[in-house]
Amino acid sequence: MFLAPKDLYEKLEFDKVIELCARESMGELGFNEILAMKPSSDTTLIDKQLREVREFKMSIHKADKFPVYNYFEISEDLKMLDIEGFVLAVEGLQRINIVLLFIRDIFRFFTPARREVYRNLYNIVQPYQFDEGLLKAIDRVIDEKGEIRPTASPELEKIRRMIVARQRELDKEFRSIIGNLRQKGWLTDSVESFRNGRRVLSVPSEHKRKIRGIIHDESTSGRTAFIEPEGVIEINNDIFDFEQEERREIHRILRELSTQLRPYTNILRTYQKLAQRFDVISAKARLGIKMKANMPVLKPNPHFNISKAVHPLLFLKNESNGKKVVSFDMSMRDNNRILVISGPNAGGKSITMKAVGLMQLMLQCGMLVPMSELSEMGVFDQIFADIGDQQSLEDELSTYSSRLQNMKIFLDNASANSLVLIDEFGSGTDPVIGGAIAEAILDELNKKQSFGVITTHFSNLKIYAFNTKGVLNACMLFDSDTLSPTYELRIGRPGSSYAFEIAEKSGLSKNVLKYAKHRTGKNEKAVDELLVDLQRDKQQTEEKLALLEEKERNLDKLIKNYDELQKEFDYKRKRLKLDIKEAELQKSAVDNRELEKLVREIRQEQNLEKAKELASERKREREIIVKKVEEIYTDIYDQPSDARKNANQKEVLEPGDPVRIKNGGAVGLLEKIEKNKAVVIIGEMRMQFKLADLIHAPDQLEIIKKPRVTTDFVSQNAAFDAKIDLRGMRMMDAMMTLQMFVDKALMNSSQTLHILHGKGDGILKQAVWRKLREYKNLSNVRFAAANLGGEGITIVDM
Repeated sequence: MFLAPKDLYEKLEFDKVIELCARESMGELGFNEILAMKPSSDTTLIDKQLREVREFKMSIHKADKFPVYNYFEISEDLKMLDIEGFVLAVEGLQRINIVLLFIRDIFRFFTPARREVYRNLYNIVQPYQFDEGLLKAIDRVIDEKGEIRPTASPELEKIRRMIVARQRELDKEFRSIIGNLRQKGWLTDSVESFRNGRRVLSVPSEHKRKIRGIIHDESTSGRTAFIEPEGVIEINNDIFDFEQEERREIHRILRELSTQLRPYTNILRTYQKLAQRFDVISAKARLGIKMKANMPVLKPNPHFNISKAVHPLLFLKNESNGKKVVSFDMSMRDNNRILVISGPNAGGKSITMKAVGLMQLMLQCGMLVPMSELSEMGVFDQIFADIGDQQSLEDELSTYSSRLQNMKIFLDNASANSLVLIDEFGSGTDPVIGGAIAEAILDELNKKQSFGVITTHFSNLKIYAFNTKGVLNACMLFDSDTLSPTYELRIGRPGSSYAFEIAEKSGLSKNVLKYAKHRTGKNEKAVDELLVDLQRDKQQTEEKLALLEEKERNLDKLIKNYDELQKEFDYKRKRLKLDIKEAELQKSAVDNRELEKLVREIRQEQNLEKAKELASERKREREIIVKKVEEIYTDIYDQPSDARKNANQKEVLEPGDPVRIKNGGAVGLLEKIEKNKAVVIIGEMRMQFKLADLIHAPDQLEIIKKPRVTTDFVSQNAAFDAKIDLRGMRMMDAMMTLQMFVDKALMNSSQTLHILHGKGDGILKQAVWRKLREYKNLSNVRFAAANLGGEGITIVDM
């Protein structure tokens, strides 16, 4: 990722954020990694890091203690352990032991239930297995205090018992000797001491020849001699010999343990990296909690739709002082990419611009940012910033020359994936010339389709933003009554500098202000006010135009729906007539059968004339009904083609066309046509219809061509669990999961559902209730009892 200038971190104060984050780390490795942290432009990596930090933050909020604590770097220990025959000291083994305990606790943390809640954190350790044998091997030798256990080997245990026994014997002998010599007055007040690792008596020099033993030392003044009495010399010698044996045995034990651990140095290095990674995630999460930061919706391309954002460092500062920070919203829509912020000095322009750059760096380092979790942020490949005094004495550059050099770097490297931040654009030289150059640079950045946030006082840049697509005016609101800033960002209109008003409030004399206003003339302020009015009118016009376009689209939909409904109504009305006449025709057929029966009866009675007359009457009635049926049928199906076609329908049906059955609305694919009959594939079936009963259905083509899916409802329903946990999911994922869950519950005929969403800030809870309102067949939706989860669990009665 390309950043410019070199001191970009300092300009945006990202170095301070890194330092604050590093302080939250538990170990030296995590501390150093955070200090060396660099932003990435890999969207997949950023998203992964953000999800891990968000889950860790969630574990802290839930008091579900994640086992991250102090650990040591063991790189040098492992490097020495790789050397064949090297014996690692107790301190090195203790450091390895602490890392192993760290990793063991992490693996134990991920119970089956937690693996689902902290899915992204679990994915870190999932590829690995923890070898309990390594921990047990060290634990058999070294205790929790880092000392060699007496039971490390049978020989060591025996030696230490002998040492303890001889020390008791030594104590007994010493007490006896001290009691005897104290009665004689041959000891000093301190009685005894240690010299050369030996327990000795403290004897005045005048009595040292009276006591048999070895003189180990004398005091500096020579008045006191330190004597090992003859009665304990042999005991001390035995203790010394046993201690030497103990050291040899400990060295042997450590050599065996080092040999045992040597084949596992690579997995130990992996464990160290895991400890380091969780340490960094923990530090980011803890800082995120202090900043009240969240994970916004991440977009792969440059994008801004920020809501309720605050400057991270300003928030921490004001939080400690009990002050409130004014949040801001910043949305780049309709192909707008560059924001030109104007307004009075000390109104918050620079803070807002720096906040955008600082949060972008934090986001691309996998850190949570202080804004609404519904905000949307994209990823940039380059970030450029020109902020503050750029004067360089070493390079003999003035402030303006230095700024121009920055502009050259920006223009040479900027692209559609760049974020450009410029403070007080155009200042530092003649206002007319500086403004013109600034406008030219802004125009070039806009042509490169770069994103940017720029602060300025120059009117020509405000006018440029007003007239140019892709560039938006914005202002920091100012209370003209109290002449004080409100620190609120308003997008869509430029701001006034309020220079004269602020100067008057600061106490400048009226004569000075009068002269300044006279020299400025009325035009300058008039242009500023006119631009504000034009921008307001333009914004209102655009909003009204957008509203009218939306209404027009809705009206077109209503007209289309009305036409479709009218056609459907006419069709059903005529179809009803046809059904009635067909019923009469069927009744006529029944009457004919009765007539034939009657004819047979009349024939039997030889009344032929009466039979013929009755038959003729029935025939005329049937012909009338048939004629009516044909008229209605023609009215329904044989209309002129332009009356029954939609604008997107063909007049002639052909094999392969998607079709809809007029009566019933079923959709299928026309397979073949034989005279006035058609074969239609509907799902798995082939059905035959009259050709006149079919119409084109181009809007259904996708549905027909989709592969058919067979679902084993029995197996799904058998495994259905009426409880679900949505905590830790992104909003979109949570809603999709909830919909699938309720749908399965309906198919399974479940009676009661339990939805765990947690309390938190209530956003997920509200989204769950909104989603449930979409279902009409839920009899009751309520929260759980207070002792069973309260508002953190929603219960649904189906």
